[in-house]
Amino acid sequence: MKIAVLGGGHGCYAAVADLSEQGHEVRLWRRNAEELKPVMDSSRIILKDEKGERAIPFALASTDIAAVLHGAELVLIPSPAIAQLDIAEAMAPYLEDGQIVFLPPGTFGSYIMAKRVKELGSTAQVIWAETGTLPWLARKHAVDTVAITIRATRLPTGFYPASKAEQGMAVLQQAFPSVELCGDVLSGALMNAGPIIHPPLILMNAGPLQHFDEWDIHNEGTQPSVRAVTNLLDQERMAVREALGYKAPHFPLADHYETDQWMYGDAHKKLVDSGDWREFIDLYSHRYMTEDTQLGLAFLSSVGRIAQVPTPVTDGLLAIAGAIVDQDLHRGERTLETLGLAHLSAAELQEQLA
Repeated sequence: MKIAVLGGGHGCYAAVADLSEQGHEVRLWRRNAEELKPVMDSSRIILKDEKGERAIPFALASTDIAAVLHGAELVLIPSPAIAQLDIAEAMAPYLEDGQIVFLPPGTFGSYIMAKRVKELGSTAQVIWAETGTLPWLARKHAVDTVAITIRATRLPTGFYPASKAEQGMAVLQQAFPSVELCGDVLSGALMNAGPIIHPPLILMNAGPLQHFDEWDIHNEGTQPSVRAVTNLLDQERMAVREALGYKAPHFPLADHYETDQWMYGDAHKKLVDSGDWREFIDLYSHRYMTEDTQLGLAFLSSVGRIAQVPTPVTDGLLAIAGAIVDQDLHRGERTLETLGLAHLSAAELQEQLA
């Protein structure tokens, strides 16, 4: 299958290497020519995983998004949600009928990107999808090297429009057999694990993160008090899902720590043992704040309002994060109010996504 990967982060390089090794024709677009040059010159990415280290050739690396998108059956955007509007504007003129655009994860970005490309004049009949996490726990070790610690075993995915889910699933499962249909893209957005796992970890470890050059929020940063907050935050997410009529499984985050039933299977120990998440996290610029907290938690809070579900832990974490960055995050750019959707009832919103 022909696959276009848009972006230059950890997940993007993992996608190119992993999907190319599976036999797909993969093209990579990145805006920054200087940072793309090492893989653009070699057309390969060094992959490290449980099988060892090897060079994976792939079809194309280019700063020409038109060349990367042309003829692609699947367009994969494993980039942070904060980049989605910029990517939508870059891709809008070159989208083609029948393409599946997949955001792993999305933070409701599938709806937002679809709306933006239409505003820019695109008439391409595209199916959008988003899931609850990246298909890989991965970190780049060099400009041309990515390490994959573990691959997702379950990817609950929603589609927009929801009526095209069967068609979208048929394409997605060629690249990701672990994809599971969970309904529309609001359901997919409410599977996003990032806004549940990361905000408590960074906010409750704020002191160590600002004191030490490196700190592993998943190792010594994950203590019983943090887990207690995370569990209550996740209960709010699942209560919102249930109030909106979405059925189980809701993929409770507790399974990530306690069972092999979560999206990555039994992954937490491997994540910690890898050492790749012992890093410097800037509380003002890291995507755990800009994406998972400022966008993801604010989105969850706003959906809770139309679902009429109290979200005190979500709102409390947003207030603390807002104090750190000196912003009112309850009025953020990815709330239903800002998106112009808060006037709809929950049923009306879901009907619009069908």
